[in-house]
Amino acid sequence: MIGSDYVLEAHNIFHTTEVDGGGCFNGGGSTAMVLKGVNLTVHSGEVMAILGSKGSGKRALLDVISRRAEGSTRGQVLLNGTPLSKGLFQQRCGYVTQSCTFIPGLTIAQTLHYTATILSGYLKSSKVRQVLADLALSQVAHKRVEYLNISEKRRLAIGIQLVRDPVMLLLDEPTQGLDPLSAYLLISILSNTAKKTGCGILLSLEKPRSDVFPFLDRALFLCLGGVVYSGSTRAMLEYFHGIGFPCPQLENPLMYYLCLSTVDRRSRDRFLESSQQIEALVERFSRETPISDAPLNSMGSGKVPLAYGKPGELKVWLMLYLKLMASTFSCGVAGMRSLFLRLFLLPIAMSTLWLFYWNIGDDSYGFFSKNGMILNVIGLSYGSGILSTVSLYPIWRKRFSQDNPEGLYTGATLLIAYNSISIPFSIVSSAIASCVLYPLFLDPNTPNGTIFAYLLVALWSSYVMAEQLSIAFLLVVKVPFNAAIAVTYLLCISLALASGTVRSYKGLQPWLQDNTKGTHTRYVSSLLHSVAFQSHKLNCTPTASVICPKAADFLHERLGQADPDETIDVAASCAFAVGLAAFNMLLYLFPMPRCVRQKFKD
Repeated sequence: MIGSDYVLEAHNIFHTTEVDGGGCFNGGGSTAMVLKGVNLTVHSGEVMAILGSKGSGKRALLDVISRRAEGSTRGQVLLNGTPLSKGLFQQRCGYVTQSCTFIPGLTIAQTLHYTATILSGYLKSSKVRQVLADLALSQVAHKRVEYLNISEKRRLAIGIQLVRDPVMLLLDEPTQGLDPLSAYLLISILSNTAKKTGCGILLSLEKPRSDVFPFLDRALFLCLGGVVYSGSTRAMLEYFHGIGFPCPQLENPLMYYLCLSTVDRRSRDRFLESSQQIEALVERFSRETPISDAPLNSMGSGKVPLAYGKPGELKVWLMLYLKLMASTFSCGVAGMRSLFLRLFLLPIAMSTLWLFYWNIGDDSYGFFSKNGMILNVIGLSYGSGILSTVSLYPIWRKRFSQDNPEGLYTGATLLIAYNSISIPFSIVSSAIASCVLYPLFLDPNTPNGTIFAYLLVALWSSYVMAEQLSIAFLLVVKVPFNAAIAVTYLLCISLALASGTVRSYKGLQPWLQDNTKGTHTRYVSSLLHSVAFQSHKLNCTPTASVICPKAADFLHERLGQADPDETIDVAASCAFAVGLAAFNMLLYLFPMPRCVRQKFKD
């Protein structure tokens, strides 16, 4: 529980943002001022509502306070008299967006427990139980998140922030889409939480009901970025009555004054009349509440204690790792699906090759059949990696895009945790798939550990290569299907040019032959060719009219070398997969362009 000596102040906030254009390649668009001299004050234990129609600047104000706003900002935002920087907000405050992504397979209690905080052990368990009780979620604590209704999802999103014990909590339209009873329950819960914990709450509302009025301590009415009123709800009625706008009896004061602060667009005359009236109201309020050059904070001490703050990077990684493990080994449908894709997709894909290649040893055209088998082995390995990644990773990418503004962890931390789960599973899956394929390459009665290891490396590196390439594309491509198509296209080109199965290297232009050396496909194909041909006895009996081809001749024709160097092929195959994984970690550390951030923004 936090102390009761916190106050959040915003003084004379002006904010300009880009309203169109601004793509990655078409430069910046036009700008518009969305906030014009906004002032507000929220104390510990209070609930303040930001009221306004769509486009009034409610979200922009929350973004400015939380230091998430894109554009130019002037003014002061203070927490206990201290300028509220982005780092300070991330340490001491929380922000709940309209939509929140949860990891399927986890329960409500697990989602809260695996939220990264500096608390641990008994203290964290106690905090989770307290938050569950405060948000009326104790009865559904073991319900999986994919089965929650919208009210439970909103409360869980709030709970994720409350577990961190913020001193100020911002919420963007928390009642949107809720039925009246659920909206009333949510606002009452927030009010009780504010009084109980001393947390200041600032939320935006577009259509407030009369029954939530008693739970609001302060209100801020916005219209086109200007402030019509900002202050106590008790003084609100007196203020508007004093300027000639008394609230009629039996009317909802919040909706009445919200309509008063909304531009009427039903006709040109009404638009001009209402615009002039609102400009007069904004100017009147601005005159009656002048802004001092150096705002003083009577409550704040001028210092912000950092008793909690952000957890360390190692602890965040551990929470992500445990969350991945819990979601993968969940007994629900989502967990079973994740386990199947990680462990059994590749072996099942390799098992389908038995339908076509189980009698390959009796084929007189064994070279070409084995050549086709190698193409299918590489292609199915790539395909399994793509399918698994675009099915499992996007939810973590989306969760990262929501957590990133809070500064909890970096993209590299996410990938380390993800790969810590994915790579061991891929090794086990590739080992099972290698056992399936081994009889197609060699006689199972004469086992060869080295050949089995080569086969394992080829499958594993191909799977991880496709997986990491998909992760790289999913950084900037929001739709998983589009990312899968792009990765598939690149790998198909690589297979056609560098595998030596669709076309021999001798048929390529010299510059293309050199470029194939920079692809993973060339080395893994060479490795599989050496397994399939150099170590296999050909079923061919030479006669006067039949000349049996030699494996070395075929390899020289297809790959440009009669004796592939397996050691180099193994090292290069693994280096491509591991190197791309390391490159992705570096890639996720770079700040993304604005157009990419906008894709994943709510």
